[in-house]
Amino acid sequence: MQRPRISIPGMIALLASLAISAATPLAAQWTPLKPGSDNIEVLGHIPLGHRLSVADMDVEQELSRPYVYVARMQYGPEGPKGMDIVSIEDPARPEVIYRWRIQDQDLHLGNGGMDVKHFKIDGRYYVVQSLQFGQGGPDSDLGAVVLDVTGLPDPSTVREVARIHAPERPGGFHNIFIYKHTSGRILLLTTTRGPSAYVYDLGRVVSGDVDNALIAEVPIPESGDGQGRGRAYHDFYVGYHPDTDQDRFYGGGTGGYYIYNITNLDAPELVITLTGISGVQFGHTFTPSPDGRYVVAETEYQFAPLRIFDLQPALDGEVTNIRRPISGWTADFQNLTHNHEVRWPYVFVSGYLDGLQIFSLMDPENPVTVGYYDTYLGAPNKDRTPVFNGAFGIDVRNADGLIVVSDMSTGLWTFRMEGFQGWNGEDWGMPDVSSAQKWDVPLRRPISQ
Repeated sequence: MQRPRISIPGMIALLASLAISAATPLAAQWTPLKPGSDNIEVLGHIPLGHRLSVADMDVEQELSRPYVYVARMQYGPEGPKGMDIVSIEDPARPEVIYRWRIQDQDLHLGNGGMDVKHFKIDGRYYVVQSLQFGQGGPDSDLGAVVLDVTGLPDPSTVREVARIHAPERPGGFHNIFIYKHTSGRILLLTTTRGPSAYVYDLGRVVSGDVDNALIAEVPIPESGDGQGRGRAYHDFYVGYHPDTDQDRFYGGGTGGYYIYNITNLDAPELVITLTGISGVQFGHTFTPSPDGRYVVAETEYQFAPLRIFDLQPALDGEVTNIRRPISGWTADFQNLTHNHEVRWPYVFVSGYLDGLQIFSLMDPENPVTVGYYDTYLGAPNKDRTPVFNGAFGIDVRNADGLIVVSDMSTGLWTFRMEGFQGWNGEDWGMPDVSSAQKWDVPLRRPISQ
């Protein structure tokens, strides 16, 4: 088979590659001796320990700071509770340079480390590790730990600067997102065991004023699938939209998916809902295209595809709720895809048992697989939901196109896709907006008083 040529500036080459992929589905090429497509190069791999002990991950975007933060969780009696810092200065030879662990490991019940994100403020670099501990042990109200990692690669300089507790909603933070708001604040948004997402001012956290850092909440509307405190978010994304000069929150949870304008943090405004969707009672990962027109939506059960929705009717004011996707995508209908990163037109997916998967939304009504590599070659689970193993977290370094995947059982992987040497939305006629934050870009509007 001819190798696909996927080039950011070359639209003709991209269309040619998609035509090849459509004619011969990439998934049909898989064999145990050939776990990936020809256009995916494995650069490096490092095992990290116990089976099912690796959770989400986050890669720094500055090439001068080649660090990946990997959440570590415990499943059953095995696995640590904390975070690993991996240097990818040489992507072919990832190296663990620091390990943070919660004290008294055996006393802390529950998963431990789940999601992880980094940020920069006042010239210093920090990482936030979300935590989930259960009742019956210490720290059941501990949601996250914040570490100063400015001095890396020297591990002796890493220090803990704060712990964020939510005593009124014990159970920790399952997912988090960090966003540079147009007000100038660096925000930490967290899931909770309650009917809203919490919003923290990280400037206050690192300055020592953690008790006053909770500045806002984003509610999840009541629905037929959840009332009162029985409703909650599972995951979210926040992005800036130049066309409306708005900060928008995209949350998946009870009942489906919800989009808020959070430009004014004192009064979040619900603008679009995606509810009443066939097969969706609880939304999971929910990510928009850079212009906010299309969204990729996951719900967490076996056989569920990623659903693609067109928000244009709602953006035009014709409707406020959208319930029918325009298309769907899955690597293998018997499995389940998990987290994803959008770098238009590509969607980079951590596909659990299907490993790294990449598909194109050049034609949103006809998603096409353009690359893959199976990071997990073991059997499905027998002691928990079968499809919950394999690739868990994924991130893309925009500066050079490096792809990084965390696998629950096999560790951390680094990849390159042929022809993908970096990403800037403007190369595709889109706003240069993604989950990667631009810490040093001047504010788009003055800080409100």
